[in-house]
Amino acid sequence: MKLNRQDWQRLALPLVALLVSLVFAIGMVTYAQGYHGEIEQRLQQQQNLLMQARSRLLASDQERENIIRYLPVYQRLMDQGFIGEEHRIEWVDALRNIHQTQRLFGIKYSIGAQAPYQPGFIGNTAPFTLYRSVMKLELSLLHEGDLLVLLDGLRRYQSTPFLVRDCTMERSGVPSTTILVPVASAACEIDWLTLRESTAGAMP
Repeated sequence: MKLNRQDWQRLALPLVALLVSLVFAIGMVTYAQGYHGEIEQRLQQQQNLLMQARSRLLASDQERENIIRYLPVYQRLMDQGFIGEEHRIEWVDALRNIHQTQRLFGIKYSIGAQAPYQPGFIGNTAPFTLYRSVMKLELSLLHEGDLLVLLDGLRRYQSTPFLVRDCTMERSGVPSTTILVPVASAACEIDWLTLRESTAGAMP
């Protein structure tokens, strides 16, 4: 079947309309697919935001429960001088009280600068940093038991934790039957421990 010029003229408009319809249909399908993908992406983003919000809510609830549960313990440790600033004056007062009540011979002491401390027997203390201050003690002894009296007294007078790092004793005289005189001397190093919140670049 041959189409003459008049037939092509009559078919021109329908063919153009068909072509436009095809182009429009293809465009609509492409747009619909792109829009569907965008909607899915937005939906996924909203779901992610919802999950994050739920996680934050659960975390805040857990944090609130932890605060209620552990705040009294935290406050007690602060009052005892284990968390926060050192209570050096109280350490010295404890030595003075022990010296007076137990009638010990003279006690000499010095306290070094506070420094970070990470012993092998203590694990990670984050978000806190463990510090220690070394106290050096020198005292004269009537007998060896005076040293135990001093250390036990520190434990009774002080709630701040400390570790006895080292103690040495030397005999320095002989007992007297008429007067009380020291017969030995002792030198000790004690680590006073405190916890402080970790801060980047903070110095003790």
